[in-house]
Amino acid sequence: MCKTEADTYQCDCNIIHEKVVETVRQVMPEEEKFMDLADTFKIFSDSTRIKILYALMQAEMCVCDISALIGMTKSSVSHQLRILKQSNLVKYRKDGRIVYYSIADEHVRSIFNEGMMHILEQEI
Repeated sequence: MCKTEADTYQCDCNIIHEKVVETVRQVMPEEEKFMDLADTFKIFSDSTRIKILYALMQAEMCVCDISALIGMTKSSVSHQLRILKQSNLVKYRKDGRIVYYSIADEHVRSIFNEGMMHILEQEI
């Protein structure tokens, strides 16, 4: 019988390693946590939001600044910022009538940087 490349990666054993399964089961988060994590990664799946996050990692900016930087309307940028804000990836502060946006915390910066390093390593 000839094996294909897909067959090469199949597990041919019929043994369940119960200790391993139970050890991992004990530390598995609830399904809701996995769904929340998946939703967070969905936010990162839009290149416009990625550009906005990258810009905000460099400096605190208002909607007009971001709009000029990435060449989008203020309305489009505001819409994307609303999504980022609802996902707790960006925060804002008001200075009079101007609203300035920035990265919510170091976790966001870390997630972004890890993703970028992964992409850059693939180019080498």
